[in-house]
Amino acid sequence: MLNSNLKKIIKKVIKLIQTPFVLIDYFGFIKLEKNKRFVADILDFYPCIKDKTVKTGFDRHYVYHTAWAARKVAEINPKFHTDIASSLFFSAIVSAFVPVKFYDYRPADLVLNNFDSGQADLLNLPFSDESLSSLSCMHVIEHIGLGRYGEQLDYDGDLKAITELKRVLSKGGDLLFVTPIGKKAKIQFNAHRVYTYDMIMDYFSDLSLKEFSLIPENSGAMITGFDQNLIEKEDYACGCFWFTK
Repeated sequence: MLNSNLKKIIKKVIKLIQTPFVLIDYFGFIKLEKNKRFVADILDFYPCIKDKTVKTGFDRHYVYHTAWAARKVAEINPKFHTDIASSLFFSAIVSAFVPVKFYDYRPADLVLNNFDSGQADLLNLPFSDESLSSLSCMHVIEHIGLGRYGEQLDYDGDLKAITELKRVLSKGGDLLFVTPIGKKAKIQFNAHRVYTYDMIMDYFSDLSLKEFSLIPENSGAMITGFDQNLIEKEDYACGCFWFTK
C-alpha cells in the first residue's frame, strides 16, 4: 500500500506532466533565487493553467449588476438597506457605507460591522406589509422553485416570490431587481429561468420603473434604457430594474 505522502506526490507529478510549461516556469524561477525565503516543495505545487490571458476575465452578469446596484444604493442613500439572497459580495461591500440586512434561504455566517445576516424564505418573508423602503433581490427570482438550493419544487415559485417583494416594499420605496432576460422565455432546469422584458414589466405592473439597464451577454458595457432590438439579439442577457412603489 502506498503511504499518503507518496500518493500525493504521484498525483502532483501526473498533474505537472500534463502542464509542462509550469515546470519550465518553476525551474526558471528557482534560478532567480538569491536567498531561500520560501520552501517550494512539490507537495505544495498548485498549477494555475488558465490565468495567462490577455485580459482579465470576469462574470459579466455578476460584476456589472452588483456595480450597478451599489451605485443605486449610494444614490438612494437609505438609513439601511435590505437584501434578499443576492450576491453576498454586494451586501458585504455596500455595508461599508450603508448598514445592510442580508437574508437568504441559507443564511451566511459572515461577521462585519454594519452587516446583519438572517434566514428568510422568499415565499414567506418575515416582514410586515410595506415595511422596507430600500430593498434588493438580484439574480435570485429565476431560481425559486427549481430545487437547486434545496427548496421545494414550485413551478410558480418565482411569481409568489415577486408578490412577497411587492408586499413588503413600502410606499415610495425602492426595489432593485435583477434577473436574466432574453428574446425567449425559457427554463434551463434546474439552473434558472430566463424572462422576456415584457414579462418582468407585467409582473411588476403595479410598481413604477425608474430605470432599466441591460447587460449584454457577450460583450460591451451596460446599456441604460430599453431597446427591443438589442434584447432580440440576446439569449441570456441580464436585466437590471429599478422600481419604486
